[in-house]
Amino acid sequence: MRYSVMAGGKRLRPALCIASFGIYHQDYRAILPVASALELAHTYSLIHDDLPAMDDDDFRRGMPSCHKKFGEATAILAGDALLTLTFETIASCAHFEGSRLNEAIVRLSRALGTRDGMIAGQVLDLAAEGHALSVADLEAIHRSKTGALLSTSVWIGAWLADAAPNELDALLRFGQKIGLAFQIVDDLLDVTESLETLGKTAGKDQERRKATYPALLGLEHSRRSVRELTDQARDAVMPLGPRAELLIGISEFLETRCN
Repeated sequence: MRYSVMAGGKRLRPALCIASFGIYHQDYRAILPVASALELAHTYSLIHDDLPAMDDDDFRRGMPSCHKKFGEATAILAGDALLTLTFETIASCAHFEGSRLNEAIVRLSRALGTRDGMIAGQVLDLAAEGHALSVADLEAIHRSKTGALLSTSVWIGAWLADAAPNELDALLRFGQKIGLAFQIVDDLLDVTESLETLGKTAGKDQERRKATYPALLGLEHSRRSVRELTDQARDAVMPLGPRAELLIGISEFLETRCN
C-alpha cells in the first residue's frame, strides 16, 4: 500500500479538492484527510488497472507496478485495502458535520461505482476493446472511468466548505470538463511520449486496440478538444473571480501537458 501511494504522481484529485475548499476557507487543513482519502481511492484503481487481467502494465510512475513488485495476490489485497482505508479515513474526519460528511461519502461511492462511475467506465472500456466506437461512446467511457472521480473531488471540496448551490453546480461543471480533458491528454501522451517520460508503458492503448481520441479524431483534433474543454472549464468558474485562480491554474497545467 505504501509502495504505491508514495510512488509519486500529480496528486491531482486531492489538489482539486483542496483548491475547491480553499475558495471558501484560507485554512485548508481541515480538508486534508478527505483529500488524502481521494488519493488512496485513485491509487487503488491504478493498482487494479495494472493487473494482468486488466491493462497488464509492468510499470507505474516510473517504477515496477504493484503486482510486479509483490505478486498479483498481494496487489489485489493492497488495492482492496486502500479502498477500504479511503472510507475509513473520510468517515473518521472530525472537522465536518455528520450529515454533510455522509453526503460526501455517498457522492464518492457513486463516482467509484457502477452508476456512471469509475467501475462502470472500466467495464465499458474493457468491452469496447477491438470494437469501433463513436466519439459519443468514447466520451461516455471517459466521463465515467476518469471524469467521475475528478469532478467529484472538486465537488466534495466545495460541498464540505458549505458552498452555495449555484456555485456547487458551477464547480461540478468545471470538474466534468477538466475530467474529460485530462483523459484526452492521457490518450495523447500514450501516443506521443515514452516510458521514461510517462512513467508507464507507452503505446498500450494501440496494442490493446482501445478506442481513443487520437485514434478516432487524430492528434491535432484531440489537442483542440483539450483546449476547448479547458476554456469551458474556466468559463464555468469565472463568476467566482480571484477565488478560483488556483483551480484555473490547475486546468492550465493540464492543458500544457499535451502541447
